[in-house]
Parts: sequence; structure tokens; C-alpha cells
Amino acid sequence: MFSHLKGLDSASRRLFLERAAKAMLGVTVGPTAWALAADDKGAANKAAKAPAVVSGKAATARHVIFLYMGGAMTHLDTFDLKPGRETQGQTKGIATNVPGMQIGESLPKLAALTNHLAIIRSMYTETGDHQGGSYLLHTSFKEIASIRHPAMGAWALKVLGRQNKALPDNVIVGAAARHPGAGYLEPAYTPVPVADPNAGLQNTVTPKYLTDESFEKRMDLINKFDSGFRKKYPQKQVEAYGEFYRQADQLLHSEELKAFDLNQEKADVRDKYGRNPFGQGCLLARRLVEHDVRFIEVTLGGWDMHVNIYDDNNLPARATNLDQALSTLLTELQEKGLLQNTLVALGTEFGRTPRINQNNGRDHHPGVFSGLMAGGGIKGGRFYGTSDKDGASPDKDAVSVQDFNATIAHALGLPIDKEFISRSGRPFRVADNGKPLLKLFS
Repeated sequence: MFSHLKGLDSASRRLFLERAAKAMLGVTVGPTAWALAADDKGAANKAAKAPAVVSGKAATARHVIFLYMGGAMTHLDTFDLKPGRETQGQTKGIATNVPGMQIGESLPKLAALTNHLAIIRSMYTETGDHQGGSYLLHTSFKEIASIRHPAMGAWALKVLGRQNKALPDNVIVGAAARHPGAGYLEPAYTPVPVADPNAGLQNTVTPKYLTDESFEKRMDLINKFDSGFRKKYPQKQVEAYGEFYRQADQLLHSEELKAFDLNQEKADVRDKYGRNPFGQGCLLARRLVEHDVRFIEVTLGGWDMHVNIYDDNNLPARATNLDQALSTLLTELQEKGLLQNTLVALGTEFGRTPRINQNNGRDHHPGVFSGLMAGGGIKGGRFYGTSDKDGASPDKDAVSVQDFNATIAHALGLPIDKEFISRSGRPFRVADNGKPLLKLFS
């Protein structure tokens, strides 16, 4: 058995263990238990309410909520307006609560909270295809066939350890099918997917036929069978095999699973976020932060607007969902005293063309686009960087995707300059060669 297990790659080993658990224990928790198993014996006990310290640098954020605008959000119609220019299109600007700052008219609630926002208007990237742009945004590296790179949540879990002993510490809410996940890191750092925030964390209910007494008997039997094997082969994969069961059992019986149950919230609170997947995903993110989960990503897709961008079900609908959910999220984090230690970052794979095309839409434009950050040590109420007069390319303080990610890593206290060696023997940094935007913290 050991020789067979050792010969498998990580994905195959995980599949083998999941099937074994399902067959012998009657439980199915997918990647959840693997994520919970990460560094449980040491790093989890290091969690405290104070910011983490890595390489002598104190973090400014204990949590990150990353909002991914899937499909490439238009910068010219949201956060980088060009009044009086033909490239502006039909979007009008509105004043914010910060004198001299304007944003798109579809974001009135965020306009009242702009004092919390640091809006970056000079981001650029090197790819104009969705998958490549998304991969680069999540990992800081170009997608290649020979290796898969980790996303930021996996890095945080690996370097900082678990913050919550019972719940997964790296969660994706929404579309996660092509997410890079843990990349070349161990499967334990894989983010736990929540496809539908209204449904909560799936496959965490013990089957009705499996009583606690029956479960314990099966565990005792497995331990007896495996004890000699574990002593003879004290390998990491073998230890993970036993850890899987222990963490699965812990999760199944944890009261903290209620964090994933949005029915615990009052109806009017759920209404404030918006009764749509993104709105409810942001509500779930707030609940997970309250339960000390470190990294949560929430996706709002549908920004790929090549045709009729100004139709009600395109830009206005997406911007309204973003406006309602993000404004409520920021307000509630502030009211609960969580915004100071929670970095909220919004990113997208690239921008949209300044020129409106023949189909009354905007096409792919990697030349320049916008993102934003709030909370977690960020000083709001300002723009960072500028694009040129038509919104076609950076004009001042250009920001690469790597710089954007390095800023998130800096807020978490991750060692940006440290090299980590992949299983193939190659050195990598958390945000490649990105430099954090330190001015955002002052």
C-alpha cells in the first residue's frame, strides 16, 4: 500500500484518501478536511488577536476579503472617469464624500463611503485573455504548462498557519472551477469552495445511518489496523491520512459550522447585501471574518461586456450589485470593529477598451484598469496613480498585478522577498517581483 501511495501525485493521493474515508467512515468533506489539516499541530496554536509577525514585520491586516470582478470590469465606467472625453461613453460621474473625487453614477452607495477607499487607477497587465489574466491576478505569474502556482490564500495558510482551529482558513465563494488553488503547494492549502453561499458548506452532515458510537468504533478499528503501518512508515503522506479523519470528525461536530449558515442572519440584513450570489457571498465573508477565518474570496462575474454595455442587465446591473454588497460589507465591518484588521481588496483581470465598439460595448484592454483597497491599514479617501486622458494606459505611478498582490501580502505580513522552493526545485516569491504600494498605508 505504501509503495502505491508514494508513487501517486498529490491530487491522486488526495482522491485516494477521500475515497477511503467515504468508504470506511461514511463521511465526505472533500478538500475541507485537507485545508483544516494544514499546520494544525503547531501553527494553529500561534493564532492571537494581535496581527501576525513574519520576518520581524507586523501585519496590518488579520483577514483579507478579495473581491474578484470576473470578466474584466470596465474602469472607465466605474472608478476612472474621463469627463468630456469621447471615451467616457454614457456613464456620468457623481460626487463622493471626499471633495474632488468622482466615481461612476451606478455606485452611489460607495460614493458615500469613498473616505474608506484607496482607488488604484493605473494598473496594467500583459495579457488580454480571461483565463490568463485571471491566473496572473491570482498568482502573480503567467500560466505555463509545467507548473501551477499558488494563489494568495494558499500562501497565507502555508506561511502564517491556521487562524481558526475548527473552520477552513482559505475559502472561495462563487466560481472556482479554474482557480489555481494551492498550486504546487501541498493539497492541505487548497481553498475550500462554496459554490452557493445560500447553501453553505456542503457535505458536512454525518449520514443518518452513522451514529457517533458507530463512527468511534470505525475510528478505533482503523487505528488498530494502521498503528503498525504508521510506525514503520512515518511519512508525511501517512500522517496526513490519519489527520484527515481527525479533522473531518472535528469539523462535523463543530458549532462553528454555523458561520456558513446565512439563515442565522436577520432577513433585513440579508436584504441590505442584496439577494444575489455576490451580495450573499459578501455577507458570508463578513460572517467568516467574525469567526476568524483569514482569507475569503468572493466572485462577481459577468463583466465581459462586448455588446450593449449600457443595457440595464449589463453594466447598471453589475455595478448595482457591487455597490450594494460592498458598501454594506464596509459599513458592517466598520460597525463591528473589524475593518481595521480586515483588508478588502477588489481586483479584475484587465480593463475595457476606451473606444466603444460597433456593438455598443467595450472589448478587452490590458493596457490599464482599476482596482481598490480598503481597511486593513489602508488609508482611504484617495486615488493612487492615474491613466492618460483617454484611459488607455498608465500616466503616473503604474501598478503591475504583482505590485497589487505584493500590497496584499505586505498587509498580511507575508515575507515578500523570501524565496520558496517548489517541488520541481525552482525558487518563487509570493508576489513574484512585485513591490508593495507602501504609500497606501500612510
